[in-house]
Amino acid sequence: MTTEFLPEQRVYRISPLIRGTLLLLYLALTSPLASLAEVTEAPVSPRWLQVGLAIGFVLVYAALSEQVEVSSAGIQVRYPTWCRWFLRRQWQLPWEAIARIQPRSTGQGGLVYYLIDQQGQGYLLPMRIAGFAELTRLLQARTTIDMRDVRPLSQPWMYIILLVLTLLLLLVDVWVVWVALPDWSGAIAT
Repeated sequence: MTTEFLPEQRVYRISPLIRGTLLLLYLALTSPLASLAEVTEAPVSPRWLQVGLAIGFVLVYAALSEQVEVSSAGIQVRYPTWCRWFLRRQWQLPWEAIARIQPRSTGQGGLVYYLIDQQGQGYLLPMRIAGFAELTRLLQARTTIDMRDVRPLSQPWMYIILLVLTLLLLLVDVWVVWVALPDWSGAIAT
């Protein structure tokens, strides 16, 4: 690929499949908590629990809004302006500063990749973005680093399975809340 066909600027965001699945998983894991706290007369107020869970949802949404920006000057990983002030894992590298790419094993046996600059500092390459294959082609064209063996950490089928299981968990949540709140299930039955 020659640089004359490279886009001047391109932004890659987290894959909608990954983002949607993880947001749904958060809702599936937390949505029944306020109702169950009310039924069990837990010492935590259900209203405060709802506020805390809503704040948690916003934090998860913010964490899943990471984006990779590629321009003629270099590569940058950042977050949207509204959450940039509290999510500090942002970095930027000019193309000429990138010396190599280095794979590192994860605790679960997978591989993540770090872009290593001229000083030996590593920068984690986000791998859950839509268009990851295109990003690796752009990186290879701009830096001449061989990126052919770089693959995403998780494949789409893994998130499809997680999405199906999350939807099943949401059904179980509805059933649990239905059984736990007799006023609600009785009102709908009549």
